This record gives sequence, C-alpha cells and structure tokens, in this order.
Amino acid sequence: MNLNQITIPSLDLSVAVPFYQKLGLRLIVDALPRYARFELPEGEATFSIHLVEELPGGNGVVLYFETEDVEAKVKELQAQGIAFNLLPTEQSWLWKEARLTDPDGNQLIIFYAGNNRKNPPWRVN
Repeated sequence: MNLNQITIPSLDLSVAVPFYQKLGLRLIVDALPRYARFELPEGEATFSIHLVEELPGGNGVVLYFETEDVEAKVKELQAQGIAFNLLPTEQSWLWKEARLTDPDGNQLIIFYAGNNRKNPPWRVN
C-alpha cells in the first residue's frame, strides 16, 4: 500500500486555501467553496481540504511536513506572516520540529527526522 491522499476538514476554504499555498502546496483542484486539492513540492501524495459545518472535537488533525532545513522553512513562513507555536526544537524522539496551527486549528508540524523517521533506535523488528 501507498499513502496517496489526506483530506482535512475546514470551516472556510477561502481562508484555508491561501494558507496552504503559503506553505508551498500547489492547488490542482479548485471546487470552492466545498473542496480543494493540492500537490506537495515533493512526493506523489496529494492533500485536500473539504468544507464541514463543524470541526471534529478532541485533539483533531495533526499534519507533518518534512523538510531538511526546518530553520530556513520557518524563517520563510514567518516572513509571510505565519506564526509558530513552537520554533525549531530538537525533540527526545530525535526529530527537529516547529509547530503551528492552520486557520481551522489543525496542528501542523514542520520537521526533519531523516533516517530516524522510519528507523529510530527503538524500531521494532
């Protein structure tokens, strides 16, 4: 199997779409106001947003976007007015992470894990 598509909920795609475009995603399906789909700068998976009347409760959605230079990506996004909840930080699980939220409160993590993403020292054989 291959992870092909992720879809997240939004209360207002007219706000969400420009936010994800600032992150560097390329809009490939524009069915506003109900749906939008993006290509990412790397890889084959696509990402979409669909209109909902109510966001899910609890911790909600967490999206991870990997880049080799977390600091540079954070500076680039800050220059576009995007605020971060956590600036690049080395985590105990061997990933460098910066955290932010999208306009709907979905959690986003800009990170770099390298080989530790799939092969951490505690990987199960």
